[in-house]
Amino acid sequence: MNAGSVVTMLARAPQASVPDINVTGELIRVVLSLGAIVALIFAAGWLTRRLQSRQFIGGRRLRCVESMSVSGRERVLLIEADGKRLLVGVGTGGVRALHVYEGTVPVEAVPAAAPLPPFAELLGRLGRKS
Repeated sequence: MNAGSVVTMLARAPQASVPDINVTGELIRVVLSLGAIVALIFAAGWLTRRLQSRQFIGGRRLRCVESMSVSGRERVLLIEADGKRLLVGVGTGGVRALHVYEGTVPVEAVPAAAPLPPFAELLGRLGRKS
Protein backbone atom coordinates (compact mmCIF):
# COMPACT_ATOMS: atom_id res chain seq x y z
CA MET A 1 0.00 0.00 0.00
CA ASN A 2 1.47 3.24 -0.98
CA ALA A 3 0.46 6.79 -0.06
CA GLY A 4 -1.51 7.26 -3.26
CA SER A 5 -3.80 4.30 -2.60
CA VAL A 6 -4.50 5.45 0.96
CA VAL A 7 -5.51 8.86 -0.31
CA THR A 8 -7.76 7.23 -2.91
CA MET A 9 -9.43 5.05 -0.25
CA LEU A 10 -10.03 8.05 1.98
CA ALA A 11 -11.52 10.00 -0.89
CA ARG A 12 -13.99 7.19 -1.60
CA ALA A 13 -15.01 6.80 2.09
CA PRO A 14 -18.38 8.34 2.93
CA GLN A 15 -18.04 11.59 4.79
CA ALA A 16 -19.96 12.25 7.97
CA SER A 17 -22.71 14.71 7.23
CA VAL A 18 -23.19 17.57 9.65
CA PRO A 19 -26.82 18.61 10.01
CA ASP A 20 -27.52 22.17 9.02
CA ILE A 21 -28.97 23.82 12.14
CA ASN A 22 -30.84 27.08 11.82
CA VAL A 23 -29.92 28.74 15.14
CA THR A 24 -32.21 31.73 14.68
CA GLY A 25 -35.21 29.55 13.90
CA GLU A 26 -34.55 27.32 16.92
CA LEU A 27 -34.17 30.32 19.21
CA ILE A 28 -37.45 31.79 17.98
CA ARG A 29 -39.17 28.43 18.52
CA VAL A 30 -37.87 28.18 22.11
CA VAL A 31 -38.86 31.78 22.97
CA LEU A 32 -42.35 31.34 21.52
CA SER A 33 -42.80 28.04 23.40
CA LEU A 34 -41.75 29.70 26.66
CA GLY A 35 -44.12 32.60 26.01
CA ALA A 36 -46.99 30.18 25.37
CA ILE A 37 -46.31 28.34 28.64
CA VAL A 38 -46.22 31.60 30.63
CA ALA A 39 -49.48 32.69 28.96
CA LEU A 40 -51.10 29.37 29.92
CA ILE A 41 -50.02 29.84 33.55
CA PHE A 42 -51.55 33.33 33.67
CA ALA A 43 -54.74 32.10 31.97
CA ALA A 44 -55.08 29.27 34.50
CA GLY A 45 -54.64 31.73 37.40
CA TRP A 46 -57.23 34.10 35.95
CA LEU A 47 -59.69 31.25 35.37
CA THR A 48 -59.19 29.94 38.91
CA ARG A 49 -59.88 33.36 40.46
CA ARG A 50 -62.87 33.83 38.19
CA LEU A 51 -64.44 30.49 39.13
CA GLN A 52 -63.82 30.94 42.87
CA SER A 53 -65.54 34.32 43.00
CA ARG A 54 -68.54 33.15 40.96
CA GLN A 55 -71.86 33.28 42.78
CA PHE A 56 -73.76 30.03 42.74
CA ILE A 57 -77.52 29.86 42.15
CA GLY A 58 -79.22 30.81 45.42
CA GLY A 59 -76.18 32.72 46.69
CA ARG A 60 -73.47 31.62 49.07
CA ARG A 61 -74.69 30.74 52.53
CA LEU A 62 -71.29 29.95 54.05
CA ARG A 63 -68.14 32.08 54.05
CA CYS A 64 -64.99 32.43 56.09
CA VAL A 65 -64.91 35.95 57.52
CA GLU A 66 -61.50 35.71 59.15
CA SER A 67 -58.82 33.17 59.93
CA MET A 68 -55.97 33.23 62.43
CA SER A 69 -53.20 30.72 63.04
CA VAL A 70 -52.83 29.81 66.73
CA SER A 71 -49.90 27.44 66.26
CA GLY A 72 -48.27 25.43 63.51
CA ARG A 73 -51.20 23.02 63.19
CA GLU A 74 -54.10 24.86 64.80
CA ARG A 75 -56.26 27.70 63.52
CA VAL A 76 -59.27 29.70 64.67
CA LEU A 77 -61.85 30.55 62.02
CA LEU A 78 -64.74 33.02 62.15
CA ILE A 79 -67.38 31.61 59.82
CA GLU A 80 -70.64 33.23 58.76
CA ALA A 81 -73.49 30.85 58.00
CA ASP A 82 -77.12 31.88 57.41
CA GLY A 83 -76.71 35.19 59.23
CA LYS A 84 -74.95 33.66 62.26
CA ARG A 85 -71.28 33.78 63.05
CA LEU A 86 -69.45 30.78 64.45
CA LEU A 87 -66.03 30.73 66.05
CA VAL A 88 -64.47 27.40 65.07
CA GLY A 89 -61.22 25.79 66.17
CA VAL A 90 -59.44 23.57 63.67
CA GLY A 91 -56.57 21.30 64.69
CA THR A 92 -55.13 17.85 64.26
CA GLY A 93 -57.86 16.42 66.49
CA GLY A 94 -60.63 17.76 64.26
CA VAL A 95 -63.00 20.73 64.15
CA ARG A 96 -64.75 22.12 67.23
CA ALA A 97 -67.28 24.95 67.52
CA LEU A 98 -65.94 27.33 70.17
CA HIS A 99 -68.75 29.92 70.21
CA VAL A 100 -71.91 30.76 68.28
CA TYR A 101 -72.78 34.46 68.00
CA GLU A 102 -76.57 34.89 67.96
CA GLY A 103 -78.41 37.77 66.33
CA THR A 104 -77.73 39.75 63.23
CA VAL A 105 -74.31 40.15 61.76
CA PRO A 106 -72.92 43.62 62.49
CA VAL A 107 -72.33 45.79 59.47
CA GLU A 108 -68.68 46.70 59.30
CA ALA A 109 -68.22 50.42 58.74
CA VAL A 110 -65.57 51.18 56.17
CA PRO A 111 -63.80 54.44 56.97
CA ALA A 112 -63.93 56.94 54.15
CA ALA A 113 -60.61 57.57 52.48
CA ALA A 114 -59.18 61.06 52.73
CA PRO A 115 -59.67 62.94 49.45
CA LEU A 116 -56.55 63.23 47.37
CA PRO A 117 -55.39 66.66 46.26
CA PRO A 118 -55.54 67.40 42.53
CA PHE A 119 -52.72 66.03 40.40
CA ALA A 120 -51.47 69.50 39.48
CA GLU A 121 -50.98 70.32 43.17
CA LEU A 122 -49.05 67.09 43.77
CA LEU A 123 -46.87 67.80 40.75
CA GLY A 124 -46.24 71.33 42.00
CA ARG A 125 -45.16 70.01 45.42
CA LEU A 126 -42.75 67.60 43.77
CA GLY A 127 -41.26 70.39 41.64
CA ARG A 128 -40.71 72.65 44.64
CA LYS A 129 -38.82 69.98 46.61
CA SER A 130 -36.16 69.64 43.92
